[in-house]
Amino acid sequence: MTMQGAADRQRPWTFYALAAFFALFVLFLYGPMIVIYVLSFQGPNGGLTFPLNGVSLHWFDALIKQERTGDIAGAFRRSIGLAGLVTVLTVLLSVMAGLAFRRRFMGSGLVFYMAVASLIMPGLFVSLGIGLVFQMLDLPTSWYGSAAGAQLTWTLPYGLLIMFAVLGRFDRSYEEAASDLGATNWQRLRHVTLPIVAPGIIGVALFGFTLSYDEFPRTVLTSGSSNTLPLEIWAMTTDVTSPALFAVGTVTTVISFIVIGIALSSIMLIERRRLRRAGTGENVG
Repeated sequence: MTMQGAADRQRPWTFYALAAFFALFVLFLYGPMIVIYVLSFQGPNGGLTFPLNGVSLHWFDALIKQERTGDIAGAFRRSIGLAGLVTVLTVLLSVMAGLAFRRRFMGSGLVFYMAVASLIMPGLFVSLGIGLVFQMLDLPTSWYGSAAGAQLTWTLPYGLLIMFAVLGRFDRSYEEAASDLGATNWQRLRHVTLPIVAPGIIGVALFGFTLSYDEFPRTVLTSGSSNTLPLEIWAMTTDVTSPALFAVGTVTTVISFIVIGIALSSIMLIERRRLRRAGTGENVG
């Protein structure tokens, strides 16, 4: 009997029970997503349930036309623009705050807890509060103004926590060595600190984009008259009963996977470049 066979015989029944439970959980988690992907390829006369009535890309084509499906193309552009704006702001503020919090200053604890406290506030109340403030100030709400600010209350705390964790493990001896070699503060930041923490910065950007791209509660009362993609999808659930809704789900999922793939590829390229430079004896930055 092989060692693998002996190990299989020694496994208790609880192992197989837990494995079966995990398999059912994965099926429960991804089963509905797979059903949506399949139903999005219905023919022009397709419905919302199985079996499929033909196979085509008709409902994907309908997404870019303002027919029964609404302004999906415009909502998609606004969501991408909003997510890009929020990502840039989240990265800039998180990196600057992470660098600032490396040294204690008066009120640093209070500032940190106030920034993170927004995570426990229900998103709908954040949206309501910001919408009321803009109304009191007689300012128009918009997806690139009030909605971006509302979403920062959601993305920025995650960015801060990531940067604090990354910089908390940062070895300052690299910066000290750069200073000993005559580097200025800017040169030390640009050529030493930022290249080393670059994977963490990419992680902050990934969180910022994905959280903003799918955000509904903090956007519903702050985006003004122009819907973002989550708001447009919500409207479709009440106004449209066609496989176009499934096509939207498929497209948004593909976009999310593309963004995740770009982020992971960037981290892999940075690590490969770093290893190659270490092997040839070049500087880290």
